[in-house]
Amino acid sequence: MTKVVVLDGYTANPGDLSWEPFREFGELTVYDRTPNSLILERIGDAEYILTNKTPFMRETLAMLPNLKYIGAISTGYNVIDTLAARDLGITVTNIPEYATFATAQMTISLLLELTNRVGRHDRIVHEGAWTVSKDFCFTDGGLTELFGKTLGLVGYGKIARRTALIATALGMTVRKTGRTVVQGLADGSLSETIPDEDGVYPASMETLLKTSDVISFHCPLTDETRGMVNAEMIRDMKGGVFLVNTARGPVLNEKDVADALASGKIAGLAVDVLSDEPPKADNPLLTAPNCIITPHIAWAPVETRQRLLDAAYANFKAFLSGNPVNVVS
Repeated sequence: MTKVVVLDGYTANPGDLSWEPFREFGELTVYDRTPNSLILERIGDAEYILTNKTPFMRETLAMLPNLKYIGAISTGYNVIDTLAARDLGITVTNIPEYATFATAQMTISLLLELTNRVGRHDRIVHEGAWTVSKDFCFTDGGLTELFGKTLGLVGYGKIARRTALIATALGMTVRKTGRTVVQGLADGSLSETIPDEDGVYPASMETLLKTSDVISFHCPLTDETRGMVNAEMIRDMKGGVFLVNTARGPVLNEKDVADALASGKIAGLAVDVLSDEPPKADNPLLTAPNCIITPHIAWAPVETRQRLLDAAYANFKAFLSGNPVNVVS
């Protein structure tokens, strides 16, 4: 009997969706969470596993001789040693782009919270501040109109492009940068003064930092981008800039960003990701001023998670048919 094990299924499906379609592949066992000490025991002689954040380093994979397939229930797969998997003949797949709409929506939601402070005002109204107000309206902290402001996008995949379309509808000027953009500017195929078909202007990192009122990060986590947003980069930004990060937490040097929030160089930060998740109690952003943090929920709408499970099912079915898709190892 084919055995399929889901090691940490709770975040993708806390009970409002169904794993039933996967039972057609064989005996299915679903665990909400799996501590490292139980990984080998729970997999046993299973050939196929699905996982989100359970780590699979070389030493673990080497002790699973029956394992043929790891289906990452996520876009990111940095918790899996893909080189070791390749050496051991284990296919690894991921799920790209399933959260495009939800993550763009979250990016704009975080930006609007920075500029309109809806959550803050709702909270203080419920605490009684409006009841004792001398005027028919009041504000707690400055509000910002986005019309006419410039949004800089670092990384320009599908999520960033969707974000750009929404920002343009709000009346913002949008600039983009990334490896492809920088190469295009260098070889002359792109110009900073000519927008693309969506009305988005290519920009060097230098131009984007100097001209953007808001900078939103949509780049992958690589050796090049890890800690990229540090004191040196922040010095090149406009004073009073807003930052939004829905990409990967380690893109920010959190200490440097917290210092810039304290000094006012960065007027506000809104993030859905941190360097460690859950965060350590001493994470400097937890006590930084003008900092909004949500617990990695951009991907969490029920429609988005259903799309995720559907894609995980399709990946697994394609692998079993001998025509694997979304293979990362």
